[in-house]
Amino acid sequence: MTSAQPQPADAGAATPAPSAGAPASLFEVVLQSLDDDQAQDVVSIPLEGKSSIADYMVIGSGRSTRQVAAMAQKLAERVKQAGYGHVRIEGLPAADWVLIDAGDVVVHLFRPEVRSFYNLERMWGFGDAGSA
Repeated sequence: MTSAQPQPADAGAATPAPSAGAPASLFEVVLQSLDDDQAQDVVSIPLEGKSSIADYMVIGSGRSTRQVAAMAQKLAERVKQAGYGHVRIEGLPAADWVLIDAGDVVVHLFRPEVRSFYNLERMWGFGDAGSA
């Protein structure tokens, strides 16, 4: 068994777009939404078999609290429009760290300083956040 590695979701490394007529998976909707909203340093961590909370954890950064809040709200709208129902959002008023629970995909959006402090990637065994 090989260990899973976090998957960068930038520079075309995201899951390929679904073929014409095929519905996008929740994971694809999330990655596309964050890409559309110019999220920075997006990392996806596969959780299937490691945790029952979700199949994927996606972590990304915004340049400001305003961008983090806007990305979270847009993501919630896009998930609903794609037919995956409502999501739960925590932390929106302060928008330093916003958690979006979409069921099979859990998304953490941070301001860069807050992301560095909590370093969720390391907690899940995937190195340092934002390291070059």
